[in-house]
Amino acid sequence: MSRKAIIAVDDEPDIRTLVCFCLQSSGDFEVLEAKSGEEAITLAIAHRPALIIMDVRMPGIGGIEACRRLKANPVTASIPVIFLSAWHSERQAALDAGGEAFLLKPFEPTELIATVRKYITDGNS
Repeated sequence: MSRKAIIAVDDEPDIRTLVCFCLQSSGDFEVLEAKSGEEAITLAIAHRPALIIMDVRMPGIGGIEACRRLKANPVTASIPVIFLSAWHSERQAALDAGGEAFLLKPFEPTELIATVRKYITDGNS
């Protein structure tokens, strides 16, 4: 498998660092970082990643609204989005917005990697 680009989106630097470390240490992924929904949308249009991992709650455009906008744009509509949140109550709204998966924080690194691999296909790069 060639290295796939993933965007890690979270306003908390520690969470972004953890996500990046988990993905990069697998050797299969190149990770771009965004700290807001706005930045995630811009990066997704410019880089067309294989997948986006996105926090639900962020200042400005949150993850759910960013996902809606990504899914409404033909350029980014097919990019899978995995949501991260400390709040299980946000799960249904995240999935309704177009997210493919929802992981609770704190997450297990092995669970994150397995979920990412499940949604990345050779067609997404």
